[in-house]
Amino acid sequence: QVQLVESGGGLVQAGGSLRLSCAASGRTISRYPMGWFRQAPGKEREFVAAISRSGLSTYYADSVKGRFTISRDNAKNTVYLQMNSLEPEDTAVYYCATPTVSYSGTYLLSAAHYRYWGQGTQVTVSS
Repeated sequence: QVQLVESGGGLVQAGGSLRLSCAASGRTISRYPMGWFRQAPGKEREFVAAISRSGLSTYYADSVKGRFTISRDNAKNTVYLQMNSLEPEDTAVYYCATPTVSYSGTYLLSAAHYRYWGQGTQVTVSS
């Protein structure tokens, strides 16, 4: 089965940067889109970013546009989320995910369309 493992989370001061990684096994990620979501205590899981199967299209939540960048390294079967200019509001557990079929466009913005999820990595931004 598909396994996704996130890493790179931690504690960072406001204005700082982190790069999250999502290593996949059991699947060649180049054949499927990938997404990042986050969830803070007491809040719904929310979309953060996604990248298309080809890598040519990316999607971002309005709250992170201009600050976060999603990318993929197919040779390493890994997806990244570069997070710059972090704010306390970015504090959450971050999850990577991938669907069972190659969805595209607005399908990638909804957590309901993803089947496989990583265990999550905690990001805490202090003010």
